[in-house]
Amino acid sequence: MGFLARERQVAPPGWNRWLVPPAALAIHLSIGQAYAWSVFKTPLEKTLGITGTQSALPFQLGIVMLGLSAAVLGTTVERRGPRWAMLMSLIAFCSGLLISAAGVWAGQYWVVVLGYGLVGGIGLGIGYISPVSTLIKWFPDRPGMATGIAIMGFGGGALIASPWSTSMLTVFGATSTSGIGKAFLVHGIAYAVFMSVGVLLIRLPSPEFTAEKAALLKDKPKATVSFNVSANNAIKTPQFWLLWVVLCFNVTAGIGILEKAAPMLVDFFKESSTPVAATAATGFVALLSAANMAGRFIWSSTSDIVGRKNIYRLYLGVGALLYLVLLTVGSTSTPLFVIAAMVILSFYGAGFATVPAYLRDLFGTYQVGAIHGRLLTAWSVAGVLGPLIVNAIADAGKKAGHVGPDLYATSFYIMISLLVVGFVANELIRPVNPKFHEPKAAEETEKPSPKGDDEATVAKWNEAEAADAAETAGKEDAEDAEGVVKK
Repeated sequence: MGFLARERQVAPPGWNRWLVPPAALAIHLSIGQAYAWSVFKTPLEKTLGITGTQSALPFQLGIVMLGLSAAVLGTTVERRGPRWAMLMSLIAFCSGLLISAAGVWAGQYWVVVLGYGLVGGIGLGIGYISPVSTLIKWFPDRPGMATGIAIMGFGGGALIASPWSTSMLTVFGATSTSGIGKAFLVHGIAYAVFMSVGVLLIRLPSPEFTAEKAALLKDKPKATVSFNVSANNAIKTPQFWLLWVVLCFNVTAGIGILEKAAPMLVDFFKESSTPVAATAATGFVALLSAANMAGRFIWSSTSDIVGRKNIYRLYLGVGALLYLVLLTVGSTSTPLFVIAAMVILSFYGAGFATVPAYLRDLFGTYQVGAIHGRLLTAWSVAGVLGPLIVNAIADAGKKAGHVGPDLYATSFYIMISLLVVGFVANELIRPVNPKFHEPKAAEETEKPSPKGDDEATVAKWNEAEAADAAETAGKEDAEDAEGVVKK
């Protein structure tokens, strides 16, 4: 389709690059609704007669599919461009919500799981990576800030979706399948409209932007990346897997607190002189969500100044120390516990926002979106690992008669260990061996290309597709010739 052709997505001369972050936010604020799934858990449990474990399945499957779809479709997203990716995300994510509405109305929870988790999860993965490569190309001077703005939207999506969903359930009825189904239906339609803004607004850099890019990077020699690594070559490098460990363990440490935040705060101070009420614990969850969102922008923007390796030293090293503070003196002061947990959650969100810029520093911009998609499998693993560690150990502790901080001591020791391993992995990251660089990289850096950045990328994709077509045609001719000989 012409509208979705990559060439049709290139910005006209004079396009303002600051229109691109709002396009990305339109997608990320929408798919960030996934973080507000907990609003639907209790109503679904009561109306459909399911357990708490069952009601978590759509969210869990959605996060798993996010990582898998981003990894599998990352190269396709990079080739077809952000407009195609955003439209596919819109179709899949909103279809998932509409299928969920039908499933609730029919009283079939497995339809909700497949709709929200499987179909919607694919939309999450495509939508999450859709603007990353484009933002990095438009903001070569501040890639951390640019990706931080977009990914902040994913973290902040729940701040919009949670009260909105709650109010809809109140109006439509949270104790009937009709009311819950209507809430899903409104979500699907409203998000389709909002995400379409991003589809229409997104643009790729124009050829004229090449000269402007040079001016932006004039005083920032360290921001220049003069090489490119393909997605297939990236996963062959130790740098990719070291960064995979860094992201996985940083996310595991953060999501371990986020998933069990309210009961954890209550348990920590249950035996103290200042117990925490359940209502106050709910406010604690809101504070953690705000810290998660703010960290995505603040820390990732800071990485443009101090460097990506240094900022991950902060996330992992200080994160481990803060877990140690919670373990040793966290139960002595509620404000201390809350502040330490908020900083850990700010590092959790920042890890997501900073990693695309880290990938760009290591592998260039050529297929950074596809590489990012493959790296997000670390999130899928961490999304299972973090809650499993904290919940399993706490449940075992309760059976053994433990109370208060003792329920989480072993979990915190594990989180500290994981953060230390992540810290070491970050220290081991070095520049990628030139043997993995794209062959034309050196030639392109020596003499300026007459094409714009994205036109050159389109040309590369077209050359690759032409080579694949020629190879396929050659095989078919050989098979035909072989058949003639046999006859």
